[in-house]
Amino acid sequence: MANPFSYEGKRIVITGAFSGVGAATVELLRELGAAEITALDVQEPVGAIDRFIETDMGDAAAVDAAAASIDGPIDVLFNNAGIAANFAAPKVMAVNYQGVRRLSEGLLPRITQGGAIVNTASIAGGQWPGHLAEIQQLLALPDWDAQVQWIASHEELVGDGYAFSKECVQVYTMASARGTGQQRVRTNSVCPAPIDTPLMPHFKKTMGEKVIAWTVDQASGVMATPHDIALTLAFLGSEAARYVNGVNLIVDAGFTAALTTGQADFAALS
Repeated sequence: MANPFSYEGKRIVITGAFSGVGAATVELLRELGAAEITALDVQEPVGAIDRFIETDMGDAAAVDAAAASIDGPIDVLFNNAGIAANFAAPKVMAVNYQGVRRLSEGLLPRITQGGAIVNTASIAGGQWPGHLAEIQQLLALPDWDAQVQWIASHEELVGDGYAFSKECVQVYTMASARGTGQQRVRTNSVCPAPIDTPLMPHFKKTMGEKVIAWTVDQASGVMATPHDIALTLAFLGSEAARYVNGVNLIVDAGFTAALTTGQADFAALS
């Protein structure tokens, strides 16, 4: 391929394309030559998509119906839809983790060899190593209702749902990558820092405005834009990332690096 970043001739499925990162990704994929873009969301995007399928990613039947209505081969699936903790924890888990898993597994047989699944996770899910055993218990449950019951029985661990759902996405990305890779389909995730999107007021309310500001200040001092994250999503879905599989790519302008190496100023958070 002359341009490994090109999407010429590729058929794309993307969730959560109405606004923010999803809308920016649609715009970018069009610039990169995507042949067909199908969007799954609860609201119809105004961007340059070819088909809209109204889909509640937190409803198993809706996800199954959407998957069944998508014909032909798919080159890249972008699992971008997500909600903040202004919703109840079971709903957050359903949209942010369960829907991601169900759509990925439902569409995998139609993803072309050399194709990709790209999940939108978050640096909020970075605490997964401390909960790995429990998350693997959840991942071992293939049935949606059994997952719902597990989530309900682990209220303290799940908390408000947001951070834990993103932990689950990160672990699911790694756990599923070997199997998808054997079918020559790469599975990766992008783990962004706070992003300036329409969801930001909800994150400021649920996480705390001071925490959001501190996270941004400890890195570049500038909040990520939807286009910043769209660029990384497009990279992971492209031929340029053909040997990248099972990676949770942190995109936070150095925040995690500063935190890990003891350079973060916690005094500024007090």
